[in-house]
Amino acid sequence: MAVFVLIHGGGSTAWDWHLVRPLLEASGHDVFAVDLPIEDVSAGLEDYAHAVTAAVGDAQHTIVVGHSLGGFTAPLVCEALQSDGLVYLSAMIPMPGETFGDWWTNTGHDRETIPEEAFFNLVPEDLATQARDRERDQQGSWMSGPWPGRHPAVPTRAILCRDDQFFPASFMRRQVQQRLGIEPVEIPGGHYATLSHPDAVAAALNDFADEIAEAGSR
Repeated sequence: MAVFVLIHGGGSTAWDWHLVRPLLEASGHDVFAVDLPIEDVSAGLEDYAHAVTAAVGDAQHTIVVGHSLGGFTAPLVCEALQSDGLVYLSAMIPMPGETFGDWWTNTGHDRETIPEEAFFNLVPEDLATQARDRERDQQGSWMSGPWPGRHPAVPTRAILCRDDQFFPASFMRRQVQQRLGIEPVEIPGGHYATLSHPDAVAAALNDFADEIAEAGSR
């Protein structure tokens, strides 16, 4: 079985994964979900990655999953852990040397029409309220600097959510194809599919883990 390492998005917490985690564990996987030090203005992406790797320790056969802004951290963690796989879930996919600010224009996201309340579409209101109550102030001078990572040479999966209003499906499909050269897997749900459609998220992650295990057994 795999060890899933789940990385939350900007201004958020590991709680975002609390519905997905038991589904993965029920399939026999181990799961780590860590709060990143996002409120520390002095913390860089390397600090984010260290917070995750310190929690994971010497666990083997890891698959790292980054959601939204977590796409900037997930590849760094993947390399540090020498992981078996990497997943971008409705995630930003940065290029080496690209800044957080430049990503929006380089990908064309700044030309998308985004509704004012785009994050929690399809999320039940009680869960959306809980998520908002847990929001943290995303800080970090790293956002103005070049991304220090690269995309590791490991099996990689991109998952787009068909009902995502913040990273629309057409935008995500284009970003994934241009930056990773692969076709994304599509699932139902909005930007926070981890809260609206956790079963679909878990199923997509289980399928990826099965593919990696099968390839490793050949």
